[in-house]
Amino acid sequence: MLTLIIITISIALIFDFLNGMNDAANSIATVISTRVLSPKIAVAWAAFFNFAAVFFFGVHVATTIGKGIVDPAFVDAYLILSALLGSVIWTYFCTHFGMPISVSHALIGGMIGPALISYGMKGLIIAGITKVIIFIVLSPVLGFVLGYIIMVLTLHAFKSSTPRKVDIHFRTLQLLSSAVLSLAHGTNDAQKTMGIIAVLLYSTGYLGETFHVPYWVIIASYSTISLGTLAGGWKVIKNIGVGLTDLKPVHGFCAQTAGSLTILGASLAGIPVSTTHTITGSIMGVGITRRLSAVHWGLAGHIVLAWVFTIPATMIVSGLLYLVIKTIFVP
Repeated sequence: MLTLIIITISIALIFDFLNGMNDAANSIATVISTRVLSPKIAVAWAAFFNFAAVFFFGVHVATTIGKGIVDPAFVDAYLILSALLGSVIWTYFCTHFGMPISVSHALIGGMIGPALISYGMKGLIIAGITKVIIFIVLSPVLGFVLGYIIMVLTLHAFKSSTPRKVDIHFRTLQLLSSAVLSLAHGTNDAQKTMGIIAVLLYSTGYLGETFHVPYWVIIASYSTISLGTLAGGWKVIKNIGVGLTDLKPVHGFCAQTAGSLTILGASLAGIPVSTTHTITGSIMGVGITRRLSAVHWGLAGHIVLAWVFTIPATMIVSGLLYLVIKTIFVP
């Protein structure tokens, strides 16, 4: 069993790495598309602040993942392994084709599928799942609305400035907003891996009687997601930063600020939201302040379809993997 646990933790960290690759676009797509930073410097910038989040925030989201989706009493190593494998497969597939999905929801769907197969509805914590589903819709809407409001207020505040002065000011400010967004991304997304490793250790008796997140799990999760961000998912970065709408530094600043506020608020409330959903909504909210046609709605529609299918797809893939794994390992 110990060997299986070590293998499962290793796959959890691979998932964390892929999370960083796919979600690198959330933090840096706008700062690259506005040419404030070069791609290589931008990913290093984001990776640094991904890890820096370890010093600023708690483990509220990790606790939700560990105790708020599937009843820990029903969790075993086979369920966690299946959830992770299904999530990794779906995340790799979407990253390869440049689709910015919710890695968070891939993991949640991956946990739900095996639990449903083995225990039915009694294995699930409906209140926690309901909260996640609500924020699937709410987080991009909040990002969209805040992006629109912040952009309108900014345009009003700088209406007497020349475009050149505005560009100079916001090239610097966008570095700040990108750093804050990377902090927000790190604290929400790294905690999902922490939660899945912690519930694995708890369910197999390695944490004792009280659920908690060990410090080594925290450091390992933040380090790995930062390395994934450093690797960068370049197709996803292009789709978010260039494909959705044309951005200038002022637009990038407003979108990143709106995304940061939404994600940090959710993180402090212990809600695992999609940073991808949120920043995409923020970019679209900023884009429509110019005109509706400034947003490439066709690409936006394809992104939304990837979001919609993520939880059902990972539920099915992880559920099938669970049946296979149980057949192989359980006599």
